[in-house]
Amino acid sequence: MIEDAFPRNLHPYWPKLQEGTRSWLLEKRLMSADKVEKYADGLCYTDLMAGYYIGAPNDVLAAICDYSAWFFVWDDRHDRDVIHGRTASWRRLAVQLHAATEAPHLHQDHKDPVVAGFAESVGRLYGSLSRTWNARFARHFHVVIDAYDQEFHNRIAGTVPSVDEYIALRRNTFAHWIWLDLLEPTAQHELPAWVRKNEAFKRAALACQDFAAWYNDLCSLPKELAGDELHNLGISLIKHEGLSLREAVAEVRRRVEGTIEEFLDAEAEVERLAVATENIGPHGKELAEALRSCVGNMRNWFSSVYWFHHESGRYAVDSWDDRATPPYISDDETTEHQDQVGECA
Repeated sequence: MIEDAFPRNLHPYWPKLQEGTRSWLLEKRLMSADKVEKYADGLCYTDLMAGYYIGAPNDVLAAICDYSAWFFVWDDRHDRDVIHGRTASWRRLAVQLHAATEAPHLHQDHKDPVVAGFAESVGRLYGSLSRTWNARFARHFHVVIDAYDQEFHNRIAGTVPSVDEYIALRRNTFAHWIWLDLLEPTAQHELPAWVRKNEAFKRAALACQDFAAWYNDLCSLPKELAGDELHNLGISLIKHEGLSLREAVAEVRRRVEGTIEEFLDAEAEVERLAVATENIGPHGKELAEALRSCVGNMRNWFSSVYWFHHESGRYAVDSWDDRATPPYISDDETTEHQDQVGECA
């Protein structure tokens, strides 16, 4: 369905992005030199973003790619804190990220590389549009941090959320609204609230992000079962709906396919909205162009996510020496995070 209906696109700046983010991971001490050399390109983090935010100015896309790479680093740090029971360390990091979200310029020299890297990349993103957009992004990211905190406590307590609870939580841990916010600096146009709240636009947005989150669940299920993870749509279906592993995989696949159909229906409605928008005031054509950019990149999310999961070493579990410990992280539980260089990447 994806290969036929969603042609793959890649931003022409991608080779420079790959080089830039590799250097940025080293500069910000988010990944040790040996890990960068061996794994950074193969993880395909820049490929994912370069396939999604087509049309973005080069500097904006560079900031998005660095932020995305940071997000994977943070996700791995969160996982290691759970596995080693580092509750105090996680709590400290969550509080620091909340603070850095509000004032990134005050945290760019933080002694914890995860905080400093976040602050630097977000500081660049905050220069893209208005203060109103910055505030919306910050509001959405506070929710992401809180969702990660909820997931942390669920895993420490051994709690598998119900299917409905998981879907709601996953939309926040996957940062649905963050990736959608970034469509606007890509289009170099801040969408008015009436567009963002339009029913067809919301349906298309949610469908592309649910596809990404649930396809990720499908592809990461072996890794997460090996690592005693509790947060995966398949795991919730097994635990709370009584499905076998085979049945759960089939159900996740069915839901993934449903998001594709939902998007295609909504996409056609959004195009009708764009046509109508062209005639609204002196800037109607400009807004319609931005709207088409945003929805076109929602479409790109399907192919980009699909190929990322088939090409990234992040999901090549069968090739790892230890299926529960990714080889691209430095898993040393005896050292405090703020003194580490490559704790998790």
